[in-house]
Amino acid sequence: MPEHNPAVESAMEGELALLTPKVRRSPDRVGALLHPDFHEFGASGRHWSRAAIIASLAATTQTGARPVAVSALRGVQLAPDLVHLTYDTEYDGSRAHRSSLWRRTEGRWLLYFHQATPFSERAT
Repeated sequence: MPEHNPAVESAMEGELALLTPKVRRSPDRVGALLHPDFHEFGASGRHWSRAAIIASLAATTQTGARPVAVSALRGVQLAPDLVHLTYDTEYDGSRAHRSSLWRRTEGRWLLYFHQATPFSERAT
């Protein structure tokens, strides 16, 4: 059984919040969870800056949109101020393996880096 780790739990809470339509459509809420130096390599292959991802999420997330399905969420604290999360998502038939780095900055856990890699079910 995994041990209780407040740092990992805080990062997971922030990560899951960022996947909800209510947070995604609010530039203020998204901005409050992103580190000033945030960047992302998206499932599309695009490199996203902090400003670009905030604007894109606000423009594309509709009221009443379904949340992203999350599975296999795991985390490990790599250093006192650094947490690594991995998980899988599914949304509208698209799946991605995801990896995030959360940094504690001025006492708050903020998403510093995110990468998504598309995948499909393997043939057995």
